[in-house]
Amino acid sequence: MGDSRLIQGRYRLLELIGRGGMGEVWRARDESLGRHVAVKCLKPLGPHHDQSFTRVLRERFRREARVAAALQHRGVTVVHDFGESDGVLYLVMELLDGRNLCQLLEDNQQRPLPVGDVVDIAEQVASALAYCHQQGIVHRDLKPANIMRLTDGTVKICDFGIARLGADIGFTSRLTGTGIAMGTPHYMSPEQISGTEVDQRSDLYSFGCVLYELATGAPPFDLGDAWAILIGHRDTPPRPPRTQRPELPEYLEKAILDLLAKLPEQRPHDARELGRRITMGRTTPLYVPTVVTPQPQLRPPEPVSREPRLPSWTRGMTTGHKATGAGLRTTPPDAGAGLTGEWIARPATGHPDAPAPETPASPPPEVLDALAARHNAGLSLGRLGRWAEAGEVHRAVAAERERLLGPDHPDTLASRYELGFTLSRTGRAADALREYTHVARVREGALGADHADTLAARQEMAYVLGQLGRHFDAHQVYTSVLAARERTMGPDHPDTLRCRHNLAFNLSRLGRLEDSYRMACEVAAARARVLGPGHPDTLVTRYEVAYALGQLGRWPEALQTYGEVAEARAQALGPDHADTLAARYEIGISLGRLGRSADALKLYRDLIDDRTRVHGPAHPETLRARHGLGVNLGRLGRWEEALAESRDVCAIRERVLGADHTDTLVSRREVAVGLGWLGRWADALTEYRRVAAARERVLGPDHPDTLASRNDEAHCLEQLGRNAEAVELYRRVAVLRQGRTPGSH
Repeated sequence: MGDSRLIQGRYRLLELIGRGGMGEVWRARDESLGRHVAVKCLKPLGPHHDQSFTRVLRERFRREARVAAALQHRGVTVVHDFGESDGVLYLVMELLDGRNLCQLLEDNQQRPLPVGDVVDIAEQVASALAYCHQQGIVHRDLKPANIMRLTDGTVKICDFGIARLGADIGFTSRLTGTGIAMGTPHYMSPEQISGTEVDQRSDLYSFGCVLYELATGAPPFDLGDAWAILIGHRDTPPRPPRTQRPELPEYLEKAILDLLAKLPEQRPHDARELGRRITMGRTTPLYVPTVVTPQPQLRPPEPVSREPRLPSWTRGMTTGHKATGAGLRTTPPDAGAGLTGEWIARPATGHPDAPAPETPASPPPEVLDALAARHNAGLSLGRLGRWAEAGEVHRAVAAERERLLGPDHPDTLASRYELGFTLSRTGRAADALREYTHVARVREGALGADHADTLAARQEMAYVLGQLGRHFDAHQVYTSVLAARERTMGPDHPDTLRCRHNLAFNLSRLGRLEDSYRMACEVAAARARVLGPGHPDTLVTRYEVAYALGQLGRWPEALQTYGEVAEARAQALGPDHADTLAARYEIGISLGRLGRSADALKLYRDLIDDRTRVHGPAHPETLRARHGLGVNLGRLGRWEEALAESRDVCAIRERVLGADHTDTLVSRREVAVGLGWLGRWADALTEYRRVAAARERVLGPDHPDTLASRNDEAHCLEQLGRNAEAVELYRRVAVLRQGRTPGSH
């Protein structure tokens, strides 16, 4: 549509003036009326949406657009026209000359706006909200970016009546790494967070968050962790604005705090009441005493603290990202670590009469900014699944930060933490463990054992210990981290539940299948209660419940649970989302285990088509689906086809992932299985030995996967009549396996 530059033969697109979650906004000229307008083009729907959904969506859009077009108020953006052109839905609106409140705060360097401006904006928005609520319309996405202040001082609300449509389509922004379909969490009402029905009082709460930010420079719950923000909205009283900015009028502070009441019935009844209170407070003169006696400013003595004094950079450190579930290969949320520039190297301990060492010069800001940009580039590569490249970026940034800022600076540690994450994702678990251990040790010394950043690093330590097959060690670390999280955050905090989720997975690796299943069910229930039954984290744990059911041999229940998870993910995240496709893969596994290989074969063929379309033919998950296809071809006795498929997948994996990658070795083993079923045992032995040697080299001689490969090798020797060699190999495996019992740790 952008190529034609003309919509419906009437609106000529001239200049792109904005791009957001729902689409693009263009400055355009109405050729019929000769006036300039703004045209919002909503994102087109992909081919994966079924026709019935598309029809419902279009009808919903037209209904919402008619509502928006019917609103006639000075404080609401005028909608002139709407329609559909070449499959793209569009809105034609008045062209506004001004800045939204988010831009005004940025222009003011995130400092609060003048009190007079805050009061003026409050009055105008209250008037517009009162009008719209009277029409029965609720905005649902009120935030600074959706409120414009024009050059003449007029304040207008944008996107009224369209916010709900955007949420239904899934166009709203998603929190990085969590997969939650929602807008920015800083302005959400408690009832939005809990998923209950909202009315006009939800808009009042969101507007209270906006006013709080305009008055103080930051939203009421300006925390680094998105989930901490949501829990803050739900459970934490906001800090009174006047404690941060004493010159704010009392009536304004009270109005803001009343808007931020947790329960809707405790807020102002409607926006008209809010407007009356603001106007009355603005026009009522303050009582001023005749004589003002200044009070002496007494500085209380500083309390003596027995705690070690921490460096300045420890203030405000935010939670790093966590594994989102060991059962899924998902991209971590951004650590969001930025360089503080506050690091001061500690002086070396020496003779008391020795001259103090010179303080090293701070690195130039442009150097720090460049490193921060490279760090973020590494995060972006990780989000794209390009872990090897991301690792090289983080390694280089970590080395440079260590040289400029020191080995224990938080930004250096942030880079090493990310390096560890990339190492764990590229099969180098031992190297990842070394990075995480260092980061955890330094953070514990600086921040304490129970600090969220320390616990994040220790939890990743447990994860890679599991990758190394050291599940007993992983269990001990997970248990320790879980106790600290429950003590400091509470049992229902998302980070606590995430740790319990990983612990449940690790229990299955220790053979404690019933314990694993029970804990996974408990976590799934808690997440459903706290986050909602359709929340992606809840579905991750239900995925784990299904996995545990499979481990227990309860495959019909596992199949049903995987199916429910796949359906819920398709609705919440979309049919092409990686997590939806992962659940479909597990459905194929379950079908195969139930002997329904023909059904599994059909599922895998469809999944391969979808994976290829979404990710490409050489993507690891496309190859995983092809691997499942080959396995089920074998189960159907079609071994020549199975062998050809396995060899092809193995060759691609070796080229893309490397010869020693776990997935490559799994494919090579499948090649050996096919050769064995075709009676080609000598060739099978060669492949089994290659797998065993690679696993021993990468994982160690006593890793469970290495021992399984040696058992495969011994079985092959038996088939070749080399029984003495087979017996000796079985004996060696038994000795190594005995050495790995929990009592040996």
